Amino acid sequence: MTAIGPDLRLTQFASGGGCACKVPPGELERVLGGLRLGEQSGDLLVGLDHGDDAAAVRIDGERAIIATTDFFTPVVDDPYDWGRIAAANALSDVYAMGGEPIVALNLLAWPRDRIPFEVASEVLRGGADVCAQASTHLAGGHSIDDQEPKYGLAVTGMAHPDRLLRNDAATPGTPLTLTKPLGLGVLNNRHKATGERFAEAVETMTSLNREASRAALANGCRAATDVTGFGLLGHLYKMARASGVSAVVDAAAVPYVEGAREALRDGFVPGGSRRNLEWVRPHLDPGVDDDELVLLADAQTSGGLLVAGEVPGYPVVGEVVARQGAVVVVR
Repeated sequence: MTAIGPDLRLTQFASGGGCACKVPPGELERVLGGLRLGEQSGDLLVGLDHGDDAAAVRIDGERAIIATTDFFTPVVDDPYDWGRIAAANALSDVYAMGGEPIVALNLLAWPRDRIPFEVASEVLRGGADVCAQASTHLAGGHSIDDQEPKYGLAVTGMAHPDRLLRNDAATPGTPLTLTKPLGLGVLNNRHKATGERFAEAVETMTSLNREASRAALANGCRAATDVTGFGLLGHLYKMARASGVSAVVDAAAVPYVEGAREALRDGFVPGGSRRNLEWVRPHLDPGVDDDELVLLADAQTSGGLLVAGEVPGYPVVGEVVARQGAVVVVR
């Protein structure tokens, strides 16, 4: 852990934290719904239509470019860990589409008059180390002077155009697999409020989704999304809605990071998690209490993949079924 002074905590310079500071999904859809971006050409394989994890453009019969960007305010106080988390989170959008990241660019906003710029070098070092782990070139980027620190990456990757993982390709009769435990939002909120450090949460957020993505493709899966700021319920709702199906979640099968339930019990719930639940609630058949629903809607940062299909080595947490009254059913 990098020392930045006893009175300097990065999370205290941020109004939100990690992917919990995303624009609420309902507001985002209203704004995007009013945009006129023209007709989607045949080579634009994935665009704005269903809010997928990244854009995909066909280059030829064997190659498609995947493009994405992701950045956010500090989710932990340690700058090196924050850099690693933000980089793993941005790379995840490419893995969630079934691609391999090729090159990334840094995106950095820094309050130079409030936080020593030397601290930013630790953030960038964390991002560089994760890119190296992912065998992804890190080639420059862009920085601005800002009153709130923010960091992330713009990432370009490659995939086969006929083997993309999409959020509109889930079919009835397939299991739902989750590749990382939930609870990161409530633990990050507790960390911001108290300074307590949760090693398992940091390990989870800095882990790449590369092997899970490769395993999903190898097992013939065609539909997936990563679980980030809209929570499991929010991202599952988007996938089921886009695919014209319903999804059933077995709440007892969903794994959680150690300490998540205690953080919920003690009231450390991000506002984004509650907004996620309220957005999904009209389309939800809840078979559990609201505490369980809040955890299922908890805003994750650098979460795992939610795959329509079985991925060996990861827990099955539900199934895709034919469309019924509710888009998402929790049992």
